[in-house]
Amino acid sequence: MGVLLLMADPTDTRDTGPRPGSPLWTYLTVVTVLGFAAFAVAQWWTSAEELACLADSPLFWTLAVLIVLGELRPVVLSSSTSVGGTHPSTMFTFAALLHYGLPIALLMQAVGIVVNGAASRRAWHRILFNLAQVTLAYTAAGLVLGAFGHRPARIVAATPARADAWVPDGMDLLAIGVAGLAYFAVRALLVSGAVALHERRSIHRVLRTTVGHQSLVYAGLLGLAPLVVVVMNHSPALVPLFLAPLAAVYFTATMSMRRDHQAMHDGLTGLPNRKMLVLRTEEALAEARTREGGRVGLLLLDLDRFKEVNDTLGHPVGDRLLQMVAHRLTHSVRPGDVVARLGGDEFAVLLPSVRDAAAAREVAARLRVALTEPARLEGMTFDLDASVGIALYPDHAPDFELLMQRSDVAMYLAKEGKTGVELYLADKDRNSPERLSLLGDLRRALDRSELKLYYQPKLDLAAGEIRGVEALLRWRHPARGLISPGDFIPLAEQSYLMRQLTEYVIDAALEQAAHWWHTGVHEQISVNVSARDLLDSALPERLEAGLARYRLPPKAIQLEVTERILMTDQAYTADAVRALASLGVPLALDDFGTGYSSLVRLQRLPVSEVKIDASFVRRICDSPDDERIVRSIVDLVRSLGLRSVAEGVESADVAARLAEMGCDLGQGWWFAEPMSALDATSWLRRNRGQYHDPVKPVPDTPAAEALDPDALEAEMLDAKVLGGTPGELSGDLVASAYETARAVLGGQT
Repeated sequence: MGVLLLMADPTDTRDTGPRPGSPLWTYLTVVTVLGFAAFAVAQWWTSAEELACLADSPLFWTLAVLIVLGELRPVVLSSSTSVGGTHPSTMFTFAALLHYGLPIALLMQAVGIVVNGAASRRAWHRILFNLAQVTLAYTAAGLVLGAFGHRPARIVAATPARADAWVPDGMDLLAIGVAGLAYFAVRALLVSGAVALHERRSIHRVLRTTVGHQSLVYAGLLGLAPLVVVVMNHSPALVPLFLAPLAAVYFTATMSMRRDHQAMHDGLTGLPNRKMLVLRTEEALAEARTREGGRVGLLLLDLDRFKEVNDTLGHPVGDRLLQMVAHRLTHSVRPGDVVARLGGDEFAVLLPSVRDAAAAREVAARLRVALTEPARLEGMTFDLDASVGIALYPDHAPDFELLMQRSDVAMYLAKEGKTGVELYLADKDRNSPERLSLLGDLRRALDRSELKLYYQPKLDLAAGEIRGVEALLRWRHPARGLISPGDFIPLAEQSYLMRQLTEYVIDAALEQAAHWWHTGVHEQISVNVSARDLLDSALPERLEAGLARYRLPPKAIQLEVTERILMTDQAYTADAVRALASLGVPLALDDFGTGYSSLVRLQRLPVSEVKIDASFVRRICDSPDDERIVRSIVDLVRSLGLRSVAEGVESADVAARLAEMGCDLGQGWWFAEPMSALDATSWLRRNRGQYHDPVKPVPDTPAAEALDPDALEAEMLDAKVLGGTPGELSGDLVASAYETARAVLGGQT
């Protein structure tokens, strides 16, 4: 078993050793004390005369040099980052054990370990542990040899090599084999125990992943040791020739390890790749299944704004930045955690053992803190940040593929919401069975016309006059009943249905606008569209064709888009936005105040109206902070020459406070609730041109009182205005006229 390497970078100055009192510290201390006790006892039996005689022996110095050289470069076969590999010095030290005995072998091995530790600048606590565990392993081998009757002769001055040199024969093979097995078993257990405590893995798992390949190398090295003894006794000058087969083994292992490393690691950063991540995750999952309450965490991390650096300064700078990120991540995780690069600027962190979601969040927060430290490259300073998604076994997924998929969902939630870290939530997963089922129902709802537009008026807070309506989409599911737009609109935005849904809403709104405008109700209809829809080059063409078909002015419809549109520079250069502006279709910014955009960017987008989010408006009479926010937005919007609209007006006090602030329009249940097309038509006709006190609710009007018989005739003549007959009208318009007729004629048609 190789020496303990509890850190990938031996020059890391932060390697201060395990925390005093921790299980690992206790374990290392106990092993070190036992090892040095065994070393002291062994050296007690070595006399100064024997050491002086050995100092005059060229063979002793040759063997000592070979042991030191063999300690400098291990033969690495294990994929573990904590077990360093198998040192060729094992062969020569075991030969020294057979030839000189335990005390001399331990002394020579101690010199090799100290020289190796100093050369690699390894921490002293690890040098002492390595010396202790090797001492205990060789002591076990020496005791086995003693039990078989092996007694190396004492050294005398006359013959410094040996007074009665021991040469192995066929009868000694069993003793040598059992001694080698004892050496390997003790060393494997001691090192694996330290690794298991350091990486918080079971010792069984560590042994399973490291012992297999190590045993083959040890078998070869320990098997050559008796041959070294034979050569030492018959032709000492030929001992250095054993370096040739060792060199062959070393280079063969190095080439094999290099190929395996290339297959399992990223070429740029040296981090494990997806293939290695899969293997390590499956190992962690297998172990977690054997522990009660065992959890495994997978964190997916994506750098924010990395593409800007890559495109601006070139790929070489981007590559160096990725290497810096890899270094920071590997030095920010816990021992035993795995940092992998999946490609581009996407990284993954495996937590083989994690207590709960809160502990996983702590790791994610630590990673983000490490990345946010300014990075200097090419004389420039970069501010990095990352979005992290977390998924846990067994809470969120039973295997690697689902863990990866669900941490990816969480990461995009963190990126979209600008929250930095998000835990997987099934309710927000567009790929969950429930959401996939709902998506299928939504597609069928579009085909079956289950979706309807409801309309909520907007009132001028100063003049009390109607200033248009907002179209709100409603879906009454045949089995689930009324489904909130908050449940199906985000689902549509993440799927292929959003464009079809937008087309349906715009067509329905244009049709209703035509129904109103050509019967004397000249009210603008506002329609919500997603940021992706607004940047679609086909949208202006569709609007222009619809306006022409229904012979409507561009101002008859207004498009509302959320504040997130300000977060992308595409909005200011998109052909669709310019085409809408030239067409004369006004734009409004919805839910303003909930995003993270710079307010001055409003000047760059051709919007005419800004809607203040209802979450602020509702609390302006109770929360001084919310009142200041709303007042600041109203003042800002006025200074930019735009119109402000307050959503969520639900009381007289709120309406009065908004009017006092100078807010232009109000919208909410205090004035009118969202209404069907029929009820909205009645409401608009009843209240058109009338003054309404904004601190008093607008009176409702029954649908039956909306139209008189003369108005009904105008409604039915609307078909001619639109260029057709009543039978040629679309379904929604016919239904609207039919229901109006029933209301006016008392249920007779």
